[in-house]
Amino acid sequence: MSSELSTHTLSVLVENKPGVLARVSSLVSRRGYNIESLAVGPTEYPTMSRITLAVTVDDQVLEQITKQLNKLIEVLKIVELEENSVRRELILVKVRSTAETRGQLIEIIGLFGGKVVDVTSDILTIEAVGKPEKLAAMLSLLEPYGIRELVQSGLVALGRGNRSMTDRAGRAERTKAVHAV
Repeated sequence: MSSELSTHTLSVLVENKPGVLARVSSLVSRRGYNIESLAVGPTEYPTMSRITLAVTVDDQVLEQITKQLNKLIEVLKIVELEENSVRRELILVKVRSTAETRGQLIEIIGLFGGKVVDVTSDILTIEAVGKPEKLAAMLSLLEPYGIRELVQSGLVALGRGNRSMTDRAGRAERTKAVHAV
């Protein structure tokens, strides 16, 4: 196993119950590993949520984290997403703007597929969605104008192709629900 640190993206399918996110995140953090990115939201099944978790660890630690997560009864499935998976983040950023710089800023924003969502006399608020690398490149071009405030979502990601992480877990959940009635 490699002892080289790299960033791994885990997609963790969990039961949609209170406290699950806290248990998952505390399991990783109490072992001294930093969560680089964390996003959670519902899936196509109301009884399940998906947690997308990015951690920078070596392969051995990743295996330990995965084994520990699998011990949590609310965890239904864990998949490490490959580099070619579809990955997106959202940023909202306030940038200083003057009458002289507004055109330049709008041009930069357009190059990255962003849009202006609020304007005042001295601030443009920008929304952009994309790969983390693309957003970082846009922010580096906006930096000289003066970034006033920034908020960034956690990474969300899906594997490519027609396979669904929730297919098998969803059937199992529906079967449980039918038998519970």
